[in-house]
Amino acid sequence: MKNLIRFLLLAFWTVAALPVQAQFALSRQDPNEVILSVLGTMPHAGGYSASSETTRRLQSAVQPRNGLMVLPELARPSYCSGATYLVFLKALQFLNRRALDSNPALIDALLIRGQPDGVGVWGRWNANGPGTACLFQELRLGRNFSSFDLARPGDFMKIFWTAAVGRAEHGHSVIYLGRETSQGVEMVRFWSSNQPLGFGEKVVPRARIASAIFSRLENPENIGRAPALPLRNAYLAGLIRKDSSLMEALGQCGIYRLPGESP
Repeated sequence: MKNLIRFLLLAFWTVAALPVQAQFALSRQDPNEVILSVLGTMPHAGGYSASSETTRRLQSAVQPRNGLMVLPELARPSYCSGATYLVFLKALQFLNRRALDSNPALIDALLIRGQPDGVGVWGRWNANGPGTACLFQELRLGRNFSSFDLARPGDFMKIFWTAAVGRAEHGHSVIYLGRETSQGVEMVRFWSSNQPLGFGEKVVPRARIASAIFSRLENPENIGRAPALPLRNAYLAGLIRKDSSLMEALGQCGIYRLPGESP
């Protein structure tokens, strides 16, 4: 309990200590720049786990206190979708703080309560397939796309390690940091909660990634639509028990690609 109080006070005074001008300037920044700035405030490591206890810790890290209180330090160990969701919420705090301070219905919509896949904001974000991208499409938060050539550091990214989408998929929710070359091999750098260490950056060969869906936060003010979001996205809710395809996933989040077109 003492640790929780200490974290609450620290989070409050960290934001309150910023000059009004600095808070205003940050709120007007490019959302990608804000997301990258948030990564610098996130904990490091802490371990990776997808257990129910990890989800309970994640729930405790997002609380309706003085608006929306986000305390990533409490969410350790962690898993990938929880890690990126915490960054998403912290970015929204800077970009759209007034709404998060004054709209109880919005705050309630953003809380984590163990929602099943496809249900509510968190249930969409945490779902198999293009969960984050479907949320962006439904709320008009920003564009979704599948080309690495269009990607910018700070974009949200769903990695598919294989061609499978749905119940048999192997995916990873991350924040894209860029491409680089190491000994002639194209590499992709990203941030997430990664096995086995937890919060942090990772670099993998581009060839390991079968496909990816990027989501760019462009209209953070549209998060205000979250309380009116339909309770359930039927497509996402079904992916826990059935197979889909990349083309279907792309179509569900508003991306249309010609057959044979390379990502």
